[in-house]
Amino acid sequence: MQSTTFVLRKVKLDKYKGSYIRLVEFNNAKGKEDSFLDMISKEYVSYKYTTTTKDFSKIPGSPVAYWVSDKMGNIFRYGERLRDYSKSKMGLSTGDNNSFIRYWFEVSIKKCGFNIKSAMGLIEMDLKWVPLNKGGDFRKWFGNNVYLINWQNNGKRIKELPNSIMRNETYYFKECITWTDVGSRDFSARKSENGFVFADAGPCLYTKKTNEEYILGLLNSRVAKECLKIINPTVHFKPGNISVLPFILKNQKIVSEKVKNNISISKIDWDSFETSWDFTHHPLLTYSAIKNTSDVNTIETAFHNWSDFTIEQFNQLKTNEEELNRIFIEIYGLQDELTPEVEEKDVTISKANRVRDIKSFISYAVGCMFGRYSLDEEGLIYAGGEFKDKFEIENGELRIRISEGWEKSTIDVAMDNVIVVADDDYFEDDIVNRFVDFLKVTFGEKTLGENLDYIAETLEKKVNETSRQTIRRYFLKDFYKDHVRVYKKRPIYWLFDSGKENGFKALVYMHRYDISTVARVRTDYLHQLQKKYEAEVKRLGIFIESDISPREKAVAMKKKESLNKQIVECLSYDQVIAHVANQKIEINLDDGVAVNYSKFQGVEVPQGEGKMPLKANLLAKI
Repeated sequence: MQSTTFVLRKVKLDKYKGSYIRLVEFNNAKGKEDSFLDMISKEYVSYKYTTTTKDFSKIPGSPVAYWVSDKMGNIFRYGERLRDYSKSKMGLSTGDNNSFIRYWFEVSIKKCGFNIKSAMGLIEMDLKWVPLNKGGDFRKWFGNNVYLINWQNNGKRIKELPNSIMRNETYYFKECITWTDVGSRDFSARKSENGFVFADAGPCLYTKKTNEEYILGLLNSRVAKECLKIINPTVHFKPGNISVLPFILKNQKIVSEKVKNNISISKIDWDSFETSWDFTHHPLLTYSAIKNTSDVNTIETAFHNWSDFTIEQFNQLKTNEEELNRIFIEIYGLQDELTPEVEEKDVTISKANRVRDIKSFISYAVGCMFGRYSLDEEGLIYAGGEFKDKFEIENGELRIRISEGWEKSTIDVAMDNVIVVADDDYFEDDIVNRFVDFLKVTFGEKTLGENLDYIAETLEKKVNETSRQTIRRYFLKDFYKDHVRVYKKRPIYWLFDSGKENGFKALVYMHRYDISTVARVRTDYLHQLQKKYEAEVKRLGIFIESDISPREKAVAMKKKESLNKQIVECLSYDQVIAHVANQKIEINLDDGVAVNYSKFQGVEVPQGEGKMPLKANLLAKI
């Protein structure tokens, strides 16, 4: 937030030179005060300007841009405008975003239309959801593709809302350039492919295909950044602001080539994460191939190969952006005012990050366990529809449908849609054992120990913990927190959670939920775990009474006490899960995670006549 002080006089004096002191570059009140006092005592300071009111008219809208040089002012005065080569448009307002907008990963992929070229195409294929440009984080060239809008029957339901506003509908589904209306950092523009509707927070610009890359290059350049500061020095970037940018078309071929490369690099980066709908498989698998005879097929080697690639891509993008800045600075004749350098923080792709990438590899593995992804085929395998159309068991063998044919699945999939997360090795097919099996398949049994150690060290292995214990602790305490964060508080894997004693935890995949899921979790897993707890308590009781050392006895008694707390917690949780199971709750993926998740939270369980109902959550809080 900045403060402005000014003195006005009601008189028209075009040639009168006003004095202006620009203190916005000084970070605090003391710095501003000292600089102002310094200005009074000196004949010249760099932050004092004099200009006439007539000079303001050089710039569209006549902003009080007193700091603008004559050279920059003349660019506005004599140059063409971007509107002469393109059309900038504001998008729709639904009037009820909660009802009509979803993250793409919430709904059934079977109802989604990507790369649709018209509303008629959506109607013909009987689809409901299409991509929506809705702004998003500071990101250049490509990305921020996470939202869908309900455009069934050409957006009929939205159009019927009295407070919805339709704008520029004839431009929907067309290839364009988009940006974020509110930019808390700087302006950033991105390529948008066919098939998008656009909202008021994600305005779009339409131009001839031959000019698209050139204009995108200009918009992401230092020249455009400085011009926008003059036109509209706020955090909003409206279509009108973009349309009046000074435009010079020159060196188009070299600019277009570099911009195409930037788009490609940024798309590869965006699609390397599972929150992209074009994600194919985890990059650590791509870079796990042995590069030469001295390499060993380990996760560590794969990470280093992946890291080398991302650094190369990052540096190439930074170099390209600086070269584009040089080109546009020269085209606009601003060599004395602007420099081409780009700070690393302004390069909007990611370098490899060991903790993030190992955790995302674990997440990918869980996706494979549920059948969302597969090692047998790239991309999204199952996210809605009939699960039996993708996976089946025949003669005791799990098979997956690949290109209309059935093949043996490389890894085991939880066919009942339940994976237990326990604090010890109570189930052969719990999440830790499944993950170990996944590692054996993807990186081999020979390097299993080494890979488990590398993962455990990444997850901050504790003293006296084995690698498997570290991984188990991560699944028990932190995996779901990370999943909720990555999926923006709209988790697609749901955690049944009995409470702080970790008595019972189990994951299910939302897209595979049916009305029998809760009952299956209860009878096949919760009750089985309770029996295992009781058996272990008995075993520990016998062990404690035997001839053992005081230290062994203390450890056993502590474990027994913990198990008894877990048993009590499970008994209480069983009341909640039994009540919900009997209700046979249905969910509708179209309603999104927030609505569906809430059906299992704040459950009131009757406690008998005269007693207050027990109120509890079936699932972990998000």
